[in-house]
Amino acid sequence: MSAGRADTDDGASRAFELLAEPVRRWIWQQGWSELRDVQERAVPAILGGGDVILAARTAAGKTEAAFLPLLSQALPRLDGRRPGFCVVYVSPLKALINDQFRRLEGLLEACGMPLHRWHGDVSADAKRKARERPQGVVLITPESLEATLVRRGGEAARLFGNLDAVVVDELHAFVGTERGRQLQSVLSRIEVAAGRDRIDRIGLSATLGDMALAREALRPGEPDSVRLVESAEGGADLLLQVRGYECPRRPEPPPGGGGTDVAAVGVAAAEPVAAHLFEVLRGRRNLLFAGSRQNVEVYTDHLRAMSEAARLPNEFFAHHGNLARAEREAVEARLREDGRPTTAVATTTLELGIDIGDVESVAQIGPGWSVSSLRQRLGRSGRRRGVPSVLRIYVSEDAFAPTLHPADRLRLDVVQAVAMIGLLLDRWCEPPRVGGLHLSTLVQQTLALIAQTGGLRPDTAWQVLCRHGPFRNVGRDLFVEVLRAVARREAALVEMSPDGLLMLGPAGERLVAGHDFYAVFQVDEEYRVLAEGGKLLGTLPLDSTLATGQTIIFNGRRWRVESIDARARALLVSPTNAALPPRFGGGWAGVHDRVAAAMRDTLIGAGVPAFLDAGARALLEQARHAFREYGLAHDAIVAVGRDCVIFPWVGGPKLDTFALALLARNFQASPVRHAIEVRDCSAPGLRAIVSELARSPPPDGEALARLAAKPMRERYDPYLTEALLARVAAAERLEAHEVPNVARRILGRSA
Repeated sequence: MSAGRADTDDGASRAFELLAEPVRRWIWQQGWSELRDVQERAVPAILGGGDVILAARTAAGKTEAAFLPLLSQALPRLDGRRPGFCVVYVSPLKALINDQFRRLEGLLEACGMPLHRWHGDVSADAKRKARERPQGVVLITPESLEATLVRRGGEAARLFGNLDAVVVDELHAFVGTERGRQLQSVLSRIEVAAGRDRIDRIGLSATLGDMALAREALRPGEPDSVRLVESAEGGADLLLQVRGYECPRRPEPPPGGGGTDVAAVGVAAAEPVAAHLFEVLRGRRNLLFAGSRQNVEVYTDHLRAMSEAARLPNEFFAHHGNLARAEREAVEARLREDGRPTTAVATTTLELGIDIGDVESVAQIGPGWSVSSLRQRLGRSGRRRGVPSVLRIYVSEDAFAPTLHPADRLRLDVVQAVAMIGLLLDRWCEPPRVGGLHLSTLVQQTLALIAQTGGLRPDTAWQVLCRHGPFRNVGRDLFVEVLRAVARREAALVEMSPDGLLMLGPAGERLVAGHDFYAVFQVDEEYRVLAEGGKLLGTLPLDSTLATGQTIIFNGRRWRVESIDARARALLVSPTNAALPPRFGGGWAGVHDRVAAAMRDTLIGAGVPAFLDAGARALLEQARHAFREYGLAHDAIVAVGRDCVIFPWVGGPKLDTFALALLARNFQASPVRHAIEVRDCSAPGLRAIVSELARSPPPDGEALARLAAKPMRERYDPYLTEALLARVAAAERLEAHEVPNVARRILGRSA
């Protein structure tokens, strides 16, 4: 065996020689001629003890890189070992656990060690057997790990007291999220309950934008103690294409007030894209990321109909979260085990490392919203040596017309695709957004800790969860404020016993007893959109910062938000006629500052990337022509009739914050994609207020947050006070300290 930098002088693999005999025998049985690069590097690092992050591209063998040394470490101690699992593997997806169970079953059998699956779809009997005789390796979700700790708190020392390590797969999916903070807290509580100062943590990831943040995520408060093992193994050759399409312009709503049939327009726009997809994907094995669930269904239907028209067997299948698990698994199994041509048309459900075998290409509708996601998707193809990774991005823009919105004339989807691919080729991806308070998850963890222990003093809870746990930016005073909020009569989650112990209140007991208590995340809330008189127009997911007085696009026309009722989940709106022509669409999630800056650089530049087809090249030329026509290289403000549009070229949080800062100065400012629309103002008047913002101290973030809707985005937000929700919004969704800098950027381009 030989591989890379860990080889000895005689060509033997040093890492291979460090492994236990049963593990080496299993490797030979697989027919491996060598260990992969990340495996060679990981074996000595993990056997040396301590926390380790393994970073390598998709399909580089990270799972085996972790388990080969961990099992080798556990095997000598099996005889006479006290009860308890050796390794806990934590995955964000049940499907990934099922996949890893298939992948690890033979290795664990060769080592004579049991392997357990533990999630919501596993039978109670299987879990009971694992609990009664805890040995070997358990593959588990964060929620099931939490449930075990809460319901079986007294057994924590027996189950987890002898752990060699916890493996956290898809680490990037946890960083900066509520679920990630929950997992950090649960791992910390396991160490406390097991009487261990620390249990080794091994993080696995193919996409990490900032290794310092990744280290902090794996071991909060002690990032310098985490070692990084980063594979030097290069990826496959890359074949890229961005295809551009001009589609029939969405019709403006009739004067009488009816809406545009946006769904019908979307189906028509999909036809030319679907035709090319059918041509290049048919007869092969592919992934097509279509974006929304509606898009998945539209494109799957188009491609299936084309197969039928050509009298060919269907090979295009939908894969999204609303489908039954059996339907999703059937598509995964067909890709993994069936030799027939297959294309899975998916949302984000196949982004993570579920094993679907080798696919020949990846296609994507639209530019996507992050470089890290693009990188993750690209890694799904080109997994065999000598086979290139293939990525096609399809972008549709409205057909040109002089009345197009300035943002539409700038062809920003095409420009964004070009910018993101440039950053991908530069090996950059977004760092996770950190620094959040995660008070919703803190509430859930407080209840879980009370249920686990039967009651404890408030200061002890703060010590476990905050001082020594992951909520380190929550001081004593803020923790007390949270406790008071959830102890209010209308919340009744906690109460104080006569001897000073925190106990579960009546509502807290009901919550903890519920089967969904352990899930800290929730889907985007659907708000009812109501016209004057209470007429229901429909529902809208409130997944962006929105304030009273701003404009939204809904059902094919513009509406002014008159009021927002977060508790009732309702928006009251009235029709508005703006000088700016309406823009339609949805799914905007904001981009990183560096992506926005790269987009501006793309518009200023003159080079035409070789990966653009003729349609995309034409759209990019149109975009640059509009950029020059508007004078955006020197002026960030475009006047449109009695209104203005600002192009600050900053990321989503800064864009939202600056719009709120203008709203606080009585300007009707609304963030729209990469721009801010400001109604009923002159360009000189707008520049004057921007100049004032540039000279002034940063506004108070919580004051700005109070202007915006504070939707109950997280599971336990309804139990927090308005003041706490504003504090969370200011910390996690706004960047008030950047307002003067954004103003100066705007002025620098309008000087």
